[in-house]
Amino acid sequence: MAKKKSREIEEETKKGAQNDVSITNGDSESHEKQSKKKKKHREKERERKNDTLSLQNEMPTVSIAVPGSIIDNTQSFELATRLAGQIARAATIFRIDEVVVFDNKSTSEDDSTDVVENDTDEGETGAAFLIRILSYLETPQYLRKGLFPKHNSLRFVGLLPPLDAPHHLRKHEWASYREGITLKNQDQGSIGTLVDVGLSKNVMIDQVIQPGRRVTVAMGTNRNLDAGAPRKIVPSSRPREDGMYWGYKVRYASNISSVFKNCPYKEGYDYRMGTSEHGLVIKSSELNLPSFRHLLIAFGGLAGLEECIEEDNDFKGKNVREAFDLYLNTCPHQGSRTIRTEEAIFISLQYFLEPINRVSSKYEH
Repeated sequence: MAKKKSREIEEETKKGAQNDVSITNGDSESHEKQSKKKKKHREKERERKNDTLSLQNEMPTVSIAVPGSIIDNTQSFELATRLAGQIARAATIFRIDEVVVFDNKSTSEDDSTDVVENDTDEGETGAAFLIRILSYLETPQYLRKGLFPKHNSLRFVGLLPPLDAPHHLRKHEWASYREGITLKNQDQGSIGTLVDVGLSKNVMIDQVIQPGRRVTVAMGTNRNLDAGAPRKIVPSSRPREDGMYWGYKVRYASNISSVFKNCPYKEGYDYRMGTSEHGLVIKSSELNLPSFRHLLIAFGGLAGLEECIEEDNDFKGKNVREAFDLYLNTCPHQGSRTIRTEEAIFISLQYFLEPINRVSSKYEH
């Protein structure tokens, strides 16, 4: 009996040990996933900080903030895609540096890009949809396949007119900079990384970077892709410092106050303007903007910016005019009772073009 009992105890001990191993393996897998997620987040933060530092000495920037709710009011995927395409075209035509897509979540503090990455084909929010289309259209065509996996939201993008931005270069065109995607190197001991920059051959850069990353490559003057020193990667803001327009960044904000609080520029937006039919009426030629480093122009949704401010806990008890340095009506005497947000963006950016250029010209001289 004692031997039998001893064997039973032994078997129980073995089972317990096996269970411990499986639990440990589960914990290990979970820890590994968390580590990868943290590493990815750290890399994104490092990129953002590098871009921020590079922006310190460059020309003034202009950002626009748009509510994701405008997508929720469309009747079909095709119409939603066309709306997003109009916003992307407006941002490119008027050389906008940053497009902020905000929700009306009054309490959320989560402004991570997971709003796009974690949304499924079936349950995508208006904000996530808009961010995905804007990001896709801003990306040069030759990089899209490598950077954007197939997604239901992208099924109508082929109907949209191209942005034809300066960084959307053709295969035969040479430029000082090109956007590229890092590739998996065949040689494990390589001291550089191959990058697809949309030319007939890939180029080598002087850093080892994991595959699948978008980078800006300084191409130099040597057009021989088979020889010469490796190319260098530079901050994505560098072409702009050289006077080129190089597309827009896309950012998510959980509410209107997060648009301001989580500004990627170190000193924040130093001048903030809101647009509304209830705003002040000033002629574009008579609007004198102060010198600014980072200008923000905000647009409302169906119920305007007034509703966005009312629903935000950070602006409790405050008037919409208190949230902005200037609150303007850029299209007085409108014939239609309503101006859609995508229309308001075109109208307003044309209205602001001359006042903004007057400020920018001060930095050029």
